[in-house]
Amino acid sequence: MLTAILIFAATLALVIWQPRGLGIGWGALLGAVVALAAGVITLADVPVVWGIVWDATFTFIALIVISLVLDAAGFFEWAALHVARWGRGYGHWLFLLIVLLTAVVAAIFANDGAVLILTPLVLEMLHALRFRPAAALAFVFAAGFMADAASLPLMISNLTNIIVANYFGISFADYAAVMAPVNVLAVLASLAVLWLFFRKDLSPRFEVSALPDPASAIRDPFVFKAGWLVLALLMAGYFAARPLGLPVSAIAGAAALLLVLAALREHFIRQQPQAVIPVMTLLREAPWQIVLFSLGMYLVVFGLRNQGFTAELGVVLEWLDGRGFWPATLGAGFLFAFLSAVMNNLPTVMVASLAIHDAHLSALTREAMIYANVIGCNLGPKMTPLGSLATLLWLHVLEARGIRIGWGQYCRVGVALTLPVLLVTLLGLAAWLMMLR
Repeated sequence: MLTAILIFAATLALVIWQPRGLGIGWGALLGAVVALAAGVITLADVPVVWGIVWDATFTFIALIVISLVLDAAGFFEWAALHVARWGRGYGHWLFLLIVLLTAVVAAIFANDGAVLILTPLVLEMLHALRFRPAAALAFVFAAGFMADAASLPLMISNLTNIIVANYFGISFADYAAVMAPVNVLAVLASLAVLWLFFRKDLSPRFEVSALPDPASAIRDPFVFKAGWLVLALLMAGYFAARPLGLPVSAIAGAAALLLVLAALREHFIRQQPQAVIPVMTLLREAPWQIVLFSLGMYLVVFGLRNQGFTAELGVVLEWLDGRGFWPATLGAGFLFAFLSAVMNNLPTVMVASLAIHDAHLSALTREAMIYANVIGCNLGPKMTPLGSLATLLWLHVLEARGIRIGWGQYCRVGVALTLPVLLVTLLGLAAWLMMLR
């Protein structure tokens, strides 16, 4: 088992620090090659792992493409400016509304899209409003936290959700029936904790007239209007995917294709070389390396299973099951959260899923642990900067704009925000599952 753990640790280090610009995909793939050479995994494991991760991976890419196209059309800037105007000049109202906007965007476009798109928009808005640095930091911290905390309600709201739902054969509708109500509690708890933590840093008033007209943010009216229709079709398609026998990635991919074609209409119809939206540039910026990352990292994680790591974790889960339903739900959720914080949430969600699958658990506890896995792996990463790739990207976006957040500062804030929200959300999950039974 030691060999598998060392390979995993080295692979994770390559993915997080990316020496000499090594992409996350190549770092993970290199770890998989080493694991194969060391005998930790076999070639027979490759199609097994690919069968687990391919749908989640391509769904994630499609959602990012949708987000990038809509962002280029001005969709998110328009929404953010409207929300800012609803604040009516009150800094505390603006704070709560921006955090709620982040929750909505995370639910529909996934947490990574929410973080990477809204963070620059919020910073630009706060700069226009001349907010103090402490207030700006409060806003971006809160938005970054809510992007993950509110990524529970739909199967597509987080890459971890898709992996868990696909692995355990949970349909889009069945997943939403459990997690959408739980997400409401997570959002409310997050709002309360965020406001209590940052309320003293917020500016009491701001000048609404300093903001531009939301209509001025729309750069491609056709794509902007088409986006609303595509999003409605996308949501309907998610619920129809299982009855139609289609993978979720097919639905998301079709929606992405429609928006790309809408953005390219001028090029096709009027033969204009330059479209309003630089589609080819956006497609190049899509996170294609996540394909290599998913396959490579999960092969390395599969090596942990082959060497008995997930079996040991399964013993812990069985022990928790013996303590009763409520301790088992809370214990598993906190366990998965702390594992995510120290070993990244994407490997953790796979390790936890394998352990839950192989462990001998009672039916209700098994279901609770499946969803506690999602909660722990979505919230737990907020405790440390290395907990998720989205957080590392978020820190990079802030640093590029002159805002540096040290790891010590991040951990102090992250732990203080995460633990109470995690506790409330897991209690809500347990109570909701009991009500459904």
